[in-house]
Amino acid sequence: MKVAHLINSMGTGGAENLIAESVSVFKNQGVVVDVILLNGTATPFLNKLYANGCTPVILGMQSVYNPLLIFKIIPLLKKYDIVHVHLFPALYWVALAKWMSFSKIKLVFTEHSTSNRRRNNIVFQIIDQFIYSFYTNIITISDDVDLAIKKSIKNNLKKFILIKNGINLKLIESGKIYDDAIFEKKGNKKFLIQVSSFQYPKDQKTLIKSLLHLPSKFSLFLVGNGILRPECEGLVNTLNLQSRVHFLGIRMDIANLLQTADFIVLSSHHEGLSLASIEGLASGKPFIASDVPGLHEVVAGAGLLFNDGDYKALAQHILHLDTNSDFYNQTVKNCLKRASEFDIEIMVQKQIQLYKTLII
Repeated sequence: MKVAHLINSMGTGGAENLIAESVSVFKNQGVVVDVILLNGTATPFLNKLYANGCTPVILGMQSVYNPLLIFKIIPLLKKYDIVHVHLFPALYWVALAKWMSFSKIKLVFTEHSTSNRRRNNIVFQIIDQFIYSFYTNIITISDDVDLAIKKSIKNNLKKFILIKNGINLKLIESGKIYDDAIFEKKGNKKFLIQVSSFQYPKDQKTLIKSLLHLPSKFSLFLVGNGILRPECEGLVNTLNLQSRVHFLGIRMDIANLLQTADFIVLSSHHEGLSLASIEGLASGKPFIASDVPGLHEVVAGAGLLFNDGDYKALAQHILHLDTNSDFYNQTVKNCLKRASEFDIEIMVQKQIQLYKTLII
């Protein structure tokens, strides 16, 4: 069984991290997968991919939106039994490569989000119906994602299969608490952390504003990068929170950072099945998230939820946790129990089972 995972690049998103983490798990379960990148720009996740024993096939350094990539994909279709695709526009280019080459290869696509801009455009709605028809199966990563795409793509509902994303739970549990100067907790300091890119639909601004309703002992660490970071930095300056908000950029020591923090937050307008949310649940710290599609089903009944954009409610959750140790500890217990449902070993096993049905 020859399988390749194809994705735009090894940027800083959850899908990229998932691939970097899963290649070694596939190998441990007896399936060697190749990784194909439309763009091979060096990133921490690309380094992680190499470190996990995978040398990717890189199709160039050009924009991932360049349709000429189709012609680089076509020859690769002859080398594999299954190509498992992630994200747009890779979704389009692989489908068009199969169509143009009359290839009989089996294509699988993982839908990672509950929403995208194409679904609000009548032209793209029609194109999507055509593109998705070339995929033998479409993996949906959560109940919300499954429901959303089935409303949009109705040509063959039998091709959808729900396989929840997973993380390396042991890796998160093994994190070490930092004692660097920036993380020093003199004066009963407390640390909030959010791990996410600075791009829509992430909503770091709500978390930043919550500090206005929290005592000065609370500081915030924001991990990630992206086009909206300058806006968030500007907001911090406007609110005079420079001494309490720290922008850490892209980090590969997430397990250690989560163990060092006191409260894990994910403020977002919507998600697919956020790996950062599962990491937060698994961290041994209370996890707080926006009550939005893609987060509600993962967090409800375990961590705490606040309405989208409601920074005052977010602050109240943090204060309640901080002043009630029993509530804090029970929330942590609930979060850990929920996280156990999202083990990457289970996800990979289910994907392999799917692959086997496609090559019979």
